[in-house]
Amino acid sequence: MFDLTGRIALVTGGNGGIGLGMARGLGQAGATLVIVGRNEEKSAAALRELQSAGIRAEAIAADVTDEGAVQRLFDEVRGRHGRLDILVNNAGSTVRKPPQDFTLDEWKAVMDVNLTSAFLCCRASHPLMVQAGGGKIINIGSIMSVLAAPYAPAYCASKGGIVQFTKSIALAWAKDGIQANAVLPGWIATELTDSARAQVPGLNERVLARTATGRWGRPEDLAGVAVFLASRASDFVTGTAITVDGGYSIS
Repeated sequence: MFDLTGRIALVTGGNGGIGLGMARGLGQAGATLVIVGRNEEKSAAALRELQSAGIRAEAIAADVTDEGAVQRLFDEVRGRHGRLDILVNNAGSTVRKPPQDFTLDEWKAVMDVNLTSAFLCCRASHPLMVQAGGGKIINIGSIMSVLAAPYAPAYCASKGGIVQFTKSIALAWAKDGIQANAVLPGWIATELTDSARAQVPGLNERVLARTATGRWGRPEDLAGVAVFLASRASDFVTGTAITVDGGYSIS
């Protein structure tokens, strides 16, 4: 039920953090991975790690905020593999400052990486998934999809948008055999949150105090939910948002 052998999975932002944790889980379940990122050196390191674990993987450099680059990316996947079964939209970014200090360019940059890229990749994936007879889309939101932070207005807005966008495509593409779901990670120890701990006084202590499990999450904590949502086990699950936060949002 959870076997992904023969499936082709594309993971944006798959060269580090949550994306790499999910990619590793998908690969261990048998999927062939296409990891996508702008930093080619970082992607090469991730690729070496995956391949050393016996996972079939390749890396493609692309800017997923650019419409033309996204189309070329999916054309390349079609040319290499002839199909796409799983899409994980994980590329993400943030700017930490109060809303009154945001510039329009900063707002647009966060929205483009976090939300517009998911739209572009989903749209480009649709014909490939229809051709394959169905597919699985996993869009990465955040606990900030439903909570909020005073220093992250664009991030919160974009991640809230991910949930509603996911519901919309789940409805639109159910007839095509495509299930679309969102994952809402909590405070996961990554490069992005390392900078948050450095920039936001007291954040580390507040996260530990509120998280029921008493620790920050790790990228590998997202592997299981990725495999579930990418596999036949979730064929009757669509349009939902699954929180993976160690109990942070319920306390």
